[in-house]
Amino acid sequence: MKVLLINGSPRANGNTALALEEMVKVYTEEGIETEIVHVGNKDVRGCLACTSCYKDGVCVIDDIVNECKAKFEECDGMVVASPVYYASANGTLISFLDRLFYSSHFDKRMKVGASVAVARRGGCSATFDQLNKYFTISGMPVASSQYWNSVHGAAPGQASEDAEGLQTMRTLAKNMAFLMKSIALGKEKFGLPEKETPQRTNFIR
Repeated sequence: MKVLLINGSPRANGNTALALEEMVKVYTEEGIETEIVHVGNKDVRGCLACTSCYKDGVCVIDDIVNECKAKFEECDGMVVASPVYYASANGTLISFLDRLFYSSHFDKRMKVGASVAVARRGGCSATFDQLNKYFTISGMPVASSQYWNSVHGAAPGQASEDAEGLQTMRTLAKNMAFLMKSIALGKEKFGLPEKETPQRTNFIR
C-alpha cells in the first residue's frame, strides 16, 4: 500500500513538512510505503479552462501536475497539507489540486483522503474544509482524527512544540492506515459500489 503526501508549503523544511513527517513515522510502522511531493515551492499556474485534458489525457500545461498523475493513480491514499494564508490554503497548492483532480480521469473512488492545515494561530478549520472538498467530489472517503487536522507553529520547527497537534497527526495516520486496509479487504470481497452514469443538470439551459 502507498500514501502520497503533498506538501503545499513554500518551505521544504517548515512546520507543514514537520506535520507530514509525523504521519510518515506511523505509515512506516504500519508497513505502508510513502512519498512526499513538495508542491508549494513550484511555479504552478491555475487551470486555463481549455478542457484539452479531456481530449489528450494530460494537462496542456506540462509541469508537476502531469508528473503527479501517475503517482495519484497508483496510491491508496492521499494527504494534502497546506500552511494557512488568509484563512485558506496556499494558492499554488490550490492551482495544483484544481488541475490534478480535473485532468486525471481515472476512478478515484475509495482512495482515502486526508487534509492537514498548519497555522500560526487561526484559519485552520476553513482551510481544512477547503481541502476536503477535492476528496468528497471524487468519491474518496475522508479519514478523521481525534480533532480537526491542524498543527500550530509560526517559525520553522515550532510545530514540534504542539503536542496535541502532533498527536492528532499520528492518530490521523493510524486511522487512515486502518481505513485503507479495510477498504482493500472490502474491494477484494465485494468490489466497488455500482456506479451510475452521471447526470448533469444545469441551472440554465
